[in-house]
Amino acid sequence: MATFVLVPGAWLGAWAWEDTARALQERGHTALPLTLTGLAEHADQGGPQTDLDTHIADITGFVERNDLRDVTLVAHSYAAAPVTGAAGRLGDRLERVIYVDSAPFAPGMCMLDLMPPQAADQLRQQVDASGDGWRLPMPPFEVLGLSSSLDGLDEGQRNALRTRATPQPFGTFTQRLAGPAEPGPGVDRVLIACRDFTGLLDAGVPMLAYLNQPPWRRFDLRTGHWPMLSAPAELARVLDKAVS
Repeated sequence: MATFVLVPGAWLGAWAWEDTARALQERGHTALPLTLTGLAEHADQGGPQTDLDTHIADITGFVERNDLRDVTLVAHSYAAAPVTGAAGRLGDRLERVIYVDSAPFAPGMCMLDLMPPQAADQLRQQVDASGDGWRLPMPPFEVLGLSSSLDGLDEGQRNALRTRATPQPFGTFTQRLAGPAEPGPGVDRVLIACRDFTGLLDAGVPMLAYLNQPPWRRFDLRTGHWPMLSAPAELARVLDKAVS
């Protein structure tokens, strides 16, 4: 049985993993959802100083404080950035890293690099105008849906996503990942691709080609970008298969 540390994407907290964690526990695994600084129940701990290093420290500190071993570290979306950083620092505590509709970050990358310059500038303007200069509110669904598939989310799930989301500390999007950013050679590497990512992988995008080759193992999930909400049982099944 595996020990999963489940790290949510931007604007989300541990709450987003509740159904998937429950399904994993029913299969006999240990499933530990984690809320990062400045988000959900930890919103009051965030501030202008909250950045990518803060979230990397959240993950490594959680694993070390709880003396977790043979950890399977799971990153959804934005969490790929801090999980990549943590994976390079956890040493022999880490058994496996799983990226859900996301991919590892290279040293020197930041979240804004994944966006066209105009879109990144719009986010900066939004933070300055309505986020006190350091918080990024979750965009409206019509904006989110332009880059992230909303497939599978019913009205109740969309409402939960909208009402429970908290502004993202913008420093986590602007700070670039420092090394080390590569887990040990014996760490298992897994990708779970939802509809946002399967098209890119199947199209042979050069910068993603390595994810279709060993040591990477790929699993596809036919749902949108938030599978822990739209298909929690199916996501748990795939996670279980990935560690079997």
